[in-house]
Amino acid sequence: MKLFTLYNLEGNVNTYLIGLESGGDALIIDPGHIDLFLLNLLEDNNYFIKSILITHDHEHHTKGVKTLMRIYEPLIYSKRAMIYDYPSTTINTNSVLNLCGFDITVIEAPGHSDDSLVFRIRNALFTGDVLSAGKIGYTPNLVTKKLLQDNIGKKIFSIKEDLVIFPGHGPPTTLRAEKEFNSSIL
Repeated sequence: MKLFTLYNLEGNVNTYLIGLESGGDALIIDPGHIDLFLLNLLEDNNYFIKSILITHDHEHHTKGVKTLMRIYEPLIYSKRAMIYDYPSTTINTNSVLNLCGFDITVIEAPGHSDDSLVFRIRNALFTGDVLSAGKIGYTPNLVTKKLLQDNIGKKIFSIKEDLVIFPGHGPPTTLRAEKEFNSSIL
């Protein structure tokens, strides 16, 4: 598995490109912005975007969908039925998708937004704005904060393995580090 992290200053958002070592079909998580660097990366690695995974429908995580749809016509997977004017395959917790040669486990974790999803691919968790290094996603009130904390505790911190967390914003971290040191959860 090849994993590329692309950081975009517009929204300070991480976009993740994932494909097989040999090239071919690839998927992208939270395409916040599509630029020449990403397009060259796709071409240089012989990738063709077949799938887009959306952790949640906030513009800085989805803005690049429009461009990708014009170039590649991939399938979109999210909690919403539509992303902009494009149909999306709606997915729920405990779904296991097989996309581009990868088994992807879907975990629902509302709180930051009502459509927040976490994707597990091998030893990686793509958490969007649910969980980041040392913090959790913004919530508008104490009720949604408690909901988010409960979802993280029950659905993410219950995972036994030590996985690498790739958040929607900020640097990667590990599940072990967040369980031990994330004061937003304790």
